[in-house]
Parts: sequence; structure tokens; C-alpha cells
Amino acid sequence: MESDAVPIGRRVAYWRARRRMSQQVFADRLGKSKSWVDKVERGARALDKVSTLREIAAALRIDHALLLGQDSRPADAATRIEGVEVIRAALSAYDIALDRPAARRDVPDAARLARGVAHAWTSFQHARYPALLGLLPELLAGAQRGHAHDPKAGRVSLVEAYRVTASLLVKLGETELAWLAADRAMAVATGDPMVVAAATVQLGQVLRAAGRTREASTATLAAAYRIGQADLDVVRMSLCGTLLVQAALAAARQGDERAAAARVDEAADLAAEVGDGNDHYRTSFGPTAVALARVTVAIELGTTDEAIAQHEKAVGRDGWRWLPPEHRAAHLIDAGRAYLQVADPVNAARVLLEADRTAPAEVRHRPAARTVLTGTVRHPDAPATIVALAASLGVGSA
Repeated sequence: MESDAVPIGRRVAYWRARRRMSQQVFADRLGKSKSWVDKVERGARALDKVSTLREIAAALRIDHALLLGQDSRPADAATRIEGVEVIRAALSAYDIALDRPAARRDVPDAARLARGVAHAWTSFQHARYPALLGLLPELLAGAQRGHAHDPKAGRVSLVEAYRVTASLLVKLGETELAWLAADRAMAVATGDPMVVAAATVQLGQVLRAAGRTREASTATLAAAYRIGQADLDVVRMSLCGTLLVQAALAAARQGDERAAAARVDEAADLAAEVGDGNDHYRTSFGPTAVALARVTVAIELGTTDEAIAQHEKAVGRDGWRWLPPEHRAAHLIDAGRAYLQVADPVNAARVLLEADRTAPAEVRHRPAARTVLTGTVRHPDAPATIVALAASLGVGSA
């Protein structure tokens, strides 16, 4: 699919098939008829409107440059998609339930599984996404076998494997598959309130990414208040606070300023008790994490000047450098979005370049980051440094 000579209709058919969508499902997503899709893919109907191309690319979750044969890094895109498809296969395997021989082989011991999970989370927090794509299928298979062999001993490792999988898939824009991983985590976690709370963090992320903000708010608040009823140690406070942050982000996405502010304030009270530099249940929760959440809430609510002021204050905190590279780079991309909203491409470029230095995969593999990058380079005052980065990634200014 790398040649410009391939007709655009063939490209549409190729990517639709890679996304496992029928023509009817694809047509429904576009608000078109199945016949319209069929004509496009056969080349009987021309695609000569930029707006239509963008709608198709959005439905396929790819950069529209791929449809035009203009992406300069098709091999990377193909490698990423292949990795996602292997994860899809791992999540779609039912060998355990069907008692197939493969399900009974090579059951890893609990210690080895725990090490594998820890390595996967470290890879995620350092934004080593391509490497993690290669690690996860085997980790998922091993964790599933371990849980089947000893459900009690294997529960946490399997939930954590599903959690890190969901986190990565949300980053890559694979929301539906991320939802499957998060749902699996919730099902396995059932019966242990703390493990359920940990799984609900990813469920909240997935639901927000899917536009299900009301459900995200309801689920995260319920999990937070459930574990908050007991005496709170720093582990419970970290989980409870992280869930409150997720609820705040969901409320902000709905435009509910009052609820968002209340949830962030509750989280801030817990963060003051926890302090910075902790990473219980891979939450990185603390005062700096809450400060960054306030920035995202302000961006979602459209109070951009406030968001920028809070961002510039938050990154000066001592706790900023203690956050994982993935967390810092993700925040910098959010900050880039805020600077774009006030037509400041110079500072948008500055934070994007800093994000690229901090965790390159955040900028190079996340569709959300590419959107901010595209908006930055299209501005007439975009610095040459960001234009060069965009060109190297196949993100055009046209």
C-alpha cells in the first residue's frame, strides 16, 4: 500500500479491511449508504472533496495523508497496525474457556508474571510503545494461563496486563479494542475492591475516549467512593484521588464546570496527604499530577488563558521531574493544544518539541499528538523547527 499509483478507492478498502469493518458498518459510521462505499472502493465514485477525505480518514482512524499516498512513514504505520492486530488476536483468544491444549501449556509462575507486568508498565511509562506492542501478546497469554491455573494468585497479574494493554490502546487511538481490555480487567477484578478500583482508572479513560463521559463519571466516582469508605492509607488515597481526577476530566468534557472543580478539589486534598514521587498502582498520583489535571480540565472547559497560566506554574514544581516521561509528554501535548487555542504557534511548537525530547513515541505514535502537530505547522507563524519535525513524520502543512 505504499505506492502513489494505488487508486484511492483501493486504499479505502484496504484500511477498512484492516479495521475489521464491513462495508455496511463503515457506511453507517460515515452516514452514507453501503452502495456509496462500494462505488468508492471500486473507483466508480471519485473522492474529490478534502472534507470527505478527512471524514473517511477519521472513521478509519488514520491520517488522511495515508489515503493520498503521501505519508512518509508507511512502514512505521504498518508496523504499528500489525502490532495492534496481534494484540487483538490475543484478546480474542478463548483457548482457556474452551479448554484447548494450548491453554494448559507452560503456565508461568506468579513471580515471573509479576516481573513481566512490571516490565510492561515500565515500558509504558517511558513511552516505549513499539516495544510494548511486541511484549503484550505473550504477556496476556501467560497471564491468562496463570489465572486459569490459580485464579487467586493470578488475578492481579491478569488485571494489570489488561490495564496496561488498555492504556496503550487508548494512546494509539484504538478505543474499541481498549474498551475490550478494560472490560476484561473489570471482570477479572470483581470481588476485590482495590483491584476493581485500579481497573476502573483505565475504564474511565476508555469511556472518555469513546465519548461516553457520563458513564465515565459514574463509574469512576462509584469506585472512588467505594474504597474511600475505609480508612485511607496512601495506596487507597492514590487510587481514590486518581479516580476523582478521571471523574473531573469526564465532567469537564461534559461542560460541567461545577462538578469538575469539586472533583479536582477533592483529589487535591488527598494528593496533599500522599505527596509527590509515589506510583501506587501505576497512578503517579500526587499534588503535581492534580495540578496537571487542573490544566486539562481548564482546556476542556474552554478557559484557555487559565489553563496556560496553570500549566506554566505546574511544570515549575519539583514534582514535575518525578513524573514518568509518558505523563509529562502527554501533558505537554495538552499544553500545545491550549497554546493553539490562543493562536500562539511559537509556544505550541516549544512544548511539542519538548514532548518529543521527553518521550518521542508520544508525539510520533499518538493520533491526538499528530492532530496538535498538524494544527501547529499549519499556522503561518509556525517555527521552522516544528515544521521540520512534522515533515520528518509525514505530517504536512497543506
